[in-house]
Amino acid sequence: MSHHHLKDRLAEIILEKSFQYREDPPFKLTSGKTSNYYFNCKTTTLDPEGMNLIGNILFEMLRDTEVTAAGGLTLGADPIANALSLVSYQRGKPIKSFIVRKDVKDHGTKSAIEGNVTTGERVVIIDDVITTGGSTLTAIEIVTKAGMVVDRVIALVDREEGGKENIERCVSRVDAVLTRTEIMNLYKERHTTTYPGSSQAGSG
Repeated sequence: MSHHHLKDRLAEIILEKSFQYREDPPFKLTSGKTSNYYFNCKTTTLDPEGMNLIGNILFEMLRDTEVTAAGGLTLGADPIANALSLVSYQRGKPIKSFIVRKDVKDHGTKSAIEGNVTTGERVVIIDDVITTGGSTLTAIEIVTKAGMVVDRVIALVDREEGGKENIERCVSRVDAVLTRTEIMNLYKERHTTTYPGSSQAGSG
């Protein structure tokens, strides 16, 4: 399957498993804001087919780079980095996976980063959803402090709420596999038959 087909199929899975849309009442987000739609990507990133697609798509994005490892803030980044790592090994160009902890302060002796990564390595920071970019920026800070070079950031979904621009102040390249617009367009295609307020037989 071509990169384009992989992405289309991944969008279908995200729509089916990870995306919810509702007008009323809106969802309350972590940031305290409300929104009509909600992404919980873990149902996609922990799905066998989803993992395989993500691993292959990210590998295609990174195969011609100098990146040796990928990871991000636990928990959202973990299955994505692991999928990439496994696929990259199978395809002959291993990219290691690492985990950035959230709770280092509680365990003085534990490292902030789990995995076989060392100072000077060129890494990619992974995130599942970029909203404000907060969790990505935290991961960038920790990894940079540990002496690694952040080559780029890859997110599974960009909610297009300014997070990408925030991250671009620190890292020059920020890529998203899919954007909210792409997912919403697919959602609308799937739901063209129902219009709010129309009396649909059998609905409700």
